[in-house]
Amino acid sequence: MEYEHRTLDPHDDTAEGKAAVDAWMGAVSRGFHDGRPSESTLEIWRETAREDSLRLAGAWLPEGTFGAGPLPVATFSSWTKTLNAGAATVPLHMISDVTVSPAHRRRGLLRRMMVDDLAQATAPVAALTVSEASIYGRFGFGPATFRRRIEVDTTSSFALRDFVDPGRVELVEPADLWDTASDLFDRFHASSRGSVERPHFYRAWQTGRFDPATGGTDDKLRGAVHLDADERPDGYVLYKYAEGEGDKPATVTAELLTLDTSAHLGLWRFLADIDLSSRVAVRNSHPDDPLYWALVNSDVIGVRSVYDHLWVRVLDVPVALGARPWFTDDTVVLGVTDPLGHAEGAWRIEAVDGRAEVTATDDDADLTVTAETLGSLYLGGVRVESLASAGRLTGGREAVERLGRLMDGGPAPYSLTSF
Repeated sequence: MEYEHRTLDPHDDTAEGKAAVDAWMGAVSRGFHDGRPSESTLEIWRETAREDSLRLAGAWLPEGTFGAGPLPVATFSSWTKTLNAGAATVPLHMISDVTVSPAHRRRGLLRRMMVDDLAQATAPVAALTVSEASIYGRFGFGPATFRRRIEVDTTSSFALRDFVDPGRVELVEPADLWDTASDLFDRFHASSRGSVERPHFYRAWQTGRFDPATGGTDDKLRGAVHLDADERPDGYVLYKYAEGEGDKPATVTAELLTLDTSAHLGLWRFLADIDLSSRVAVRNSHPDDPLYWALVNSDVIGVRSVYDHLWVRVLDVPVALGARPWFTDDTVVLGVTDPLGHAEGAWRIEAVDGRAEVTATDDDADLTVTAETLGSLYLGGVRVESLASAGRLTGGREAVERLGRLMDGGPAPYSLTSF
């Protein structure tokens, strides 16, 4: 069957253009098993698509075919924001809304959309967050940052070691929190390796204007800000309370953004003091969360899962590798195999004083990796030795150790942004 592939313009204000975008968004909801989007949901989606200049791609059944209509059978979106690569902030090609109808699987639709999209990308790095980890390695994406789902017992067992908060916490309505939260996120993004700039839809979500779970407003969302000793904001939390049912305890679900440990622990103490609750659940805990070591009894933390979050794909090797930190002075030649061609070749990496100059070379490679493995190595969230032990690097022992000394170091990369 021949499908019709095309892109939609979210800025098209004609009735026909708006209807096409709405149908495309309906197909995305169907693909992720969400309810049919309400008018308010469509309004926020349109707003986001315009503000972030999304490229909306899809595949449709040809006219006259049974089942043909305004809803595409496959969808794909992309746009450009920024990524903190550790030594510099670079443009990031962000991919989302990837769906293929179960009635049209294994017909090359995803491959066609992905190949076309990456071919027109102008950023040196692409990224996505995945629902199914088995799909994207073949396109050169590798898991690069990780998060933890944790649940903390906040009954009398919760106590912090010798922590004296120099600041204080104040409740703020989510609708009034946006300017402060945006400023704090910008500061976090500028200082946090692995951070991704947030898409426009975060404003609707964090102000309570939109609840992804219901499609309406989020009347249960609450917010609080941590202030340092000089009354300056240095962290915030958004949270919801849910009453317990049966054997399930009353739980507060929270998302924190903090700039230092005092703000982090201060907000945790605030969460632990919320009345009528005995648990706090956080689904995006940092892999090196200081809370564990700050507790008198670390058994109050239950780690429900550790999961990959940001999947990275290097498109422009010299620019991408030049933006990340390097942890010793050395020169290596890294070979990259890439079935899509973007990162293919041998690359001389000359690292001096934490930065590297990366150039194409005809010299033999000291080590060779796939584009997928390079994506996992890029932000430093996976050690060279770990991937070498799994057979993901081809090269001698000495070369593996040299590359490890070059690439492994610094804090674990971490992103608070999902898309």
